[in-house]
Amino acid sequence: MLYYLGELLSDKFGPARLLQSYTVLITIALYLGFIATKILVPKFYKYLPHDRGREFTEHAADAKGKPTGAGVVFITIFVIICFLCVPLSFCQAIILLLTWLSMLTGFLDDRSVKSWGEYLKGFLDLVICAAASVCLYIFISKISADGKVYFWLPFLTHQVEVPMWLYIIVGTVLLWASINTTNCTDGVDGLSSMLILVALITLGCIFYFVLGHKDLAAYLLVPHLPSGANWGVLSFAMAGTLMGYLWHNAFPSNVMMGDAGSRALGFFIGACVMVTGNPFLILAVSSIILVNGGMGLIKVALLRFFKISIFKDIRFPLHDHMRKKRGWSATQVVIKFLIMQLLFTVAFVGMFFKVR
Repeated sequence: MLYYLGELLSDKFGPARLLQSYTVLITIALYLGFIATKILVPKFYKYLPHDRGREFTEHAADAKGKPTGAGVVFITIFVIICFLCVPLSFCQAIILLLTWLSMLTGFLDDRSVKSWGEYLKGFLDLVICAAASVCLYIFISKISADGKVYFWLPFLTHQVEVPMWLYIIVGTVLLWASINTTNCTDGVDGLSSMLILVALITLGCIFYFVLGHKDLAAYLLVPHLPSGANWGVLSFAMAGTLMGYLWHNAFPSNVMMGDAGSRALGFFIGACVMVTGNPFLILAVSSIILVNGGMGLIKVALLRFFKISIFKDIRFPLHDHMRKKRGWSATQVVIKFLIMQLLFTVAFVGMFFKVR
C-alpha cells in the first residue's frame, strides 16, 4: 500500500518517492513492527489463554499461569504490516496466509483444555507445508527464464534442475522440520526468540543485499532473485514484531508466544529458506534450533516406531539437558546458544557463498 501510495503521490510531492525505496520500506516495517507489538501485546494479556505448565519450560512453576499464545497478536501484526509496506506478489500473499494459518492452528491448541495431540498437529502441519511447497514451485517456475526450477547447492558452481515432485518433497520436509524444531526450542524465556531473530536478520540481509542485487549475485555465482527486496522487507517486518514480543519475553518473561508463535515462525523461516533456492541455508540460519529440537524428534521417532534407543544419556530438547545436567541458568542457555548460532551462521554463510 505504501509503495503504491508513493508512486501515486511522487509527482505532486517529491519526498513521497522515498516510499518506493526498499531501504525505507525495510526501516518502516522493522520499526512499525517493533513499536506496534511492544505496545499492543500487553493489552491482550487478559484475553490470552494461560500457561498450564509445560514439560520443557525453565522454572515451570513460575511459568504456570502466565499468558501464552501471544503469537496470535504479533503474527497478526506482522501480516498487517506486510500488506501495508510490501508490494506483494500472489505467492507472497499466500505464504503470509499460510503463516497466519500455522499460527491459528497453534493458538487453537494453546487455548484448548485438552491438547490436540501430536498426530493431529503433525497432519495439519503437513497439509500447510505441502500447500506452501506447491505454491513456491509454481511461483519460482513462473519467474524462471525457461520455466524450470533450480537449486544452487553448496560447493557446486552450476545450478541443479529440480523436478516438481522432488521440490515438493524437499520443501514439505524442510518446512515441517522447521515448524517442529522451532516449537521444541520454545522452552526457555527468550531462547527461541533470540535464535529466530538471528535467522530472520540473516535471511533479510541475504535477500536484500545478495540475491536481490543482480551484480552481487552474479559475482557470487548465485541466481538473482528479482523479488529479493520484497522478501527482505517481509523478513525484517517479522524481525521487528519479534523484537517487540521479545521486549516482554526476555527473562524473566511476562508472556509466552506459545505454539501460536513458534509454529508460525518456524514455517516462515522454512518458507524463506526455500525461496532462496538453497535448502541447505537452513543450516546457516537455524542450526542450533535443528540440533536442539530435531535430535529429540529423531530420538523419539526411532524409539517409538523402530524400538531403537539412541542418546540415552542426553535429554532433549538440548537446552533441557544443559539446564538439568550441566546446571546452566536460563540466561546462560540463551547467551551460549546465541553465541553458537552466530558462529555457525557466519561459518555456513561464508562457506555456501564463497566456496563454489
